[in-house]
Amino acid sequence: MDDAALIRAAQAGSGDAFEQLVGAYDQGVLRLALNLLRSPEDARDVYQEAFLRVYRNLHTFRFDCSFHTWLYRIVTNLCLDHLRKRKVRKMEPSTVETGDGTVDRLDNVAEQRAHADPQRALLSSELRDKIQDALSQMTDRERMVFEMRHYQGMRLRAIGEVLGTTEEAAKNCLFRATQKMRTALGAYL
Repeated sequence: MDDAALIRAAQAGSGDAFEQLVGAYDQGVLRLALNLLRSPEDARDVYQEAFLRVYRNLHTFRFDCSFHTWLYRIVTNLCLDHLRKRKVRKMEPSTVETGDGTVDRLDNVAEQRAHADPQRALLSSELRDKIQDALSQMTDRERMVFEMRHYQGMRLRAIGEVLGTTEEAAKNCLFRATQKMRTALGAYL
């Protein structure tokens, strides 16, 4: 079944159709939330809340836009809310104090592909740090546009729809984000 048929069936009360919708989009939603929030716990919270909201509000879906756009708008709005709350709260540091001293949490994430080659692992780690630094220098909106375009592969028109703005505004935002990334990665380009 295509999305429209699944949505209509789910709107009529079919739990199986709703499960199929969730199955079709769950990895993309989780990946988007994780890329935007940089916290697996927060991403899982947003993932659950997003599908809960979809379940509660699917009856209001009018096919004015694609389901993908509607769902990603919900996810990005939840992520923006989470980021706003995080700014109000003290930011959680990426380092923690342990009995063995200070440990960077990102260093504990295994990198499968570069693991066998120490030089490649070092370069990969340096590049990852530069990318993370560049992403942290972007505004929330710039980072969202950049990640939706480059990590999710979304088109600018869809990004504009998700963010409730025009394609041109999304394009301008992506340009600013890309310039910041190029500046940060200058030595690697």
